[in-house]
Amino acid sequence: MSMHETLFTIGNILVMPFWFLMIALPNWSWTRRIAGSWWGIGTVAVMYVIALVGSFFVSGGGAPTDLASLGTAAGIAALLGTPVGAATGWLHYLAFDLFVGRWAYLDSLGKPLNRWLVGVALFFILMAGPFGLLLYLGLKSLQSRRSA
Repeated sequence: MSMHETLFTIGNILVMPFWFLMIALPNWSWTRRIAGSWWGIGTVAVMYVIALVGSFFVSGGGAPTDLASLGTAAGIAALLGTPVGAATGWLHYLAFDLFVGRWAYLDSLGKPLNRWLVGVALFFILMAGPFGLLLYLGLKSLQSRRSA
């Protein structure tokens, strides 16, 4: 198994307990403690940096020879169209989706938001990042209008 495949697998496994706790056990004191720490996101971010730097040393790994190509859809497709590029990109998604999900979870604490609806928004942040973020922001907006 390649380094990138290993990082991909570990990253997937690492983030799931965070998501499970925030969605299924949002009021548990340990969920607040664990979600409040930076070690989960930090670990995935370090894995991403390792994969990114490593992709420049893997023969045929998908790292662009011309960094300007990253400003084009074709350049991004070339980068992500390889196992190394896909693993590196996926670690990027995992880190940022967890960051946004963690923010939404922590932001929701102490607010009069329906925990089930927050859980739905968190699920969609995990599965479709920006869509889930919009759901959460919409939920907050509706609640703040009701409170006003």
